This record gives sequence, structure tokens and C-alpha cells, in this order.
Amino acid sequence: MLNFTDKSVLITGGTGSFGKAFVKAILSKYPDIKRLVIYSRDELKQFEMSQIFPKSEYKGIRYFIGDIRDKERFRRACEGIDYIVHAAALKQVPAAEYNPSEFVKTNILGAQNVVDVALDMGVKKVVALSTDKAAAPINLYGATKLVSDKLFIAANNMKGKRNITFSAVRYGNVLGSRGSVVPFFLNKRKDGVLPITDKTMTRFNITLDQGVDMVMYALEKSIGGELFIPKIPSYKITDVAKAVCPECKIVEIGIRPGEKLHEEMITSSDSFNTIDAGKYYIILPTMNEEKRKKYLDYYNATPVKLGFSYNSLDNTEWITIEELRKQIKEYVDPDFSV
Repeated sequence: MLNFTDKSVLITGGTGSFGKAFVKAILSKYPDIKRLVIYSRDELKQFEMSQIFPKSEYKGIRYFIGDIRDKERFRRACEGIDYIVHAAALKQVPAAEYNPSEFVKTNILGAQNVVDVALDMGVKKVVALSTDKAAAPINLYGATKLVSDKLFIAANNMKGKRNITFSAVRYGNVLGSRGSVVPFFLNKRKDGVLPITDKTMTRFNITLDQGVDMVMYALEKSIGGELFIPKIPSYKITDVAKAVCPECKIVEIGIRPGEKLHEEMITSSDSFNTIDAGKYYIILPTMNEEKRKKYLDYYNATPVKLGFSYNSLDNTEWITIEELRKQIKEYVDPDFSV
């Protein structure tokens, strides 16, 4: 099992929902970690986070203000770093449609900066966070994240003799994360009306803890080029509304620009390169059979059937309304009740 005590880890976007959960998980197991760098742009969020994880208590923690668009600043932050978790991104779908160049600068050019600096600075492993919207993207945000995924996977072909690997993890909406549907519904229920885009909409359900576990798995197990996808349940958007406020009126307002009715994480076109590793699916880059067998043996995995796809509508596992309520109380609002 990977021991972080004598390692130096940097997380981009470290003050976001995932970043805070990841830092909490690392420090709970490895409070004496050699160095844990929180790299992000927002000084207020860094100040607030430093009140929760103070340097006086955690000697290895560092708060580093910077933007992944700024390659030289990022290079300075990566001195002596062993592992990078890349969570920084612009990710609001409607905002991307109106500000495309900003999303390209952060999600694509920023990703390339992470790759270049990691190669130059002797980093051992990079794990990048992806999104379901990168699978067969129909919006600009998803398109930028697909390019980002390709950059990280392709980086394994550029490393030469360097001892470094690049991989990515892909998952859908995180329960209770900023801007997600549960906090939105919780805020709206006082009005007695919950606006939803489409009553047939479905989504995958994952908690922050599950997301952190998958990144930890990728940091420990990945050998380069993998795109990890978790096996997680789906929910109907109407069930979320019923879980939050069963007596509220549901009003259908129409789907937003760039939004899908159902989340998709593996397309049928990906099936040729997808393997089933038990807890996770893994999309591999195109490779010869000898190298492919290496991955199958390493993960004790089996290839999925050709034409296989993984989406929230056809999923075989579903979360119930009561289970949603329990998770809302545990992960979003401890005072929640209906």
C-alpha cells in the first residue's frame, strides 16, 4: 500500500470540493506527510482552508497561490513534488458556452502546462480528474475535458526514460458539490416549488469520499495510460426532488444548453479498449495485444463486450429515495429532514 508519509504531493484546485476532501483524507492517514501543496487561485479560500488545516498542526502543508495557466509559477510549485493530483478546472456548462476561450485556456492549455512541468520536474505520477461530460461531449466544457484527458493519456508516450506515469479518473455529479442539484433543491424547497429541466433525466450518483478513494486507487495502482471509471448507482432527477421535498411542486423548465438527459461515461466506441477490473472499468489507450494482456493480468481484469456502453439510463444499479435522504444528511446537510 502506498505510504505518503515521506512523499510530496501537490493538488491543483486544492480549495475546491474535491480538493478539501482529498486533503482531509490524506492528513487523516498521514498527518506527518513530508509535503502537501494546495495550489489554487483564490486567496480567501486558501485562508479559510488554512483555518481548518493549519500549518501549526500539519507541518508539511503548504498553501501556494497560482494558476495552472501560469506555467512558470506552477513549475516553482512543483519543485521536489512526487505526485500531482490535477483537480483544477472551469466546469460550469452554461458558463463554458458563453466564455469558451476561458475554458480552453484553463482546461486545455492548463492541462498541457501540468504535463510539461511534471515531465521537467521529476514528478513520479500524475492523476487528472475528468468528467462524464468528456464522453461523447455535446458541450464545450465536455470537449475541453476530453482534450485534457487525451493530453494526459498521450503524455505517457512522451516521457522517454523518465520514471513517470499519467492517468485519469472519470466520474459524474458529486452529491452535494458546489453548484449541484441537491444544494439547489435544498435552497429552493422553502418556496414550495422545485424547478427541474426534464422529468425523464437521470444521473450517476457518487460521493466525495468515493471520488477520493478512486484517486487514491489510481495513485497507488496505475501503471500509465488508464482512464478509471467507477461502478456507481444512478438516480432519477424526480427521485432527488422527492427525497428533498416530497410535498413540493415540480415544475419542468426545459433542458439547458449543452446538457444531456442521461450521463454517459463509456461510449460503445470505447468498448474495444475497455476492461472490467471489478470495482472499476478502465479505458485503455489503443495498444497491441501483448501490452493489452499486461494490463489485463495486472488488474486481473476481463475485456467488456464489444458495443458495451455505460450510462445512467441503462445502469443496472439505482439508488432509492430513502438512500438519497440518508446521503444528503450524511454528506450535504446534517440538519436535513423531511
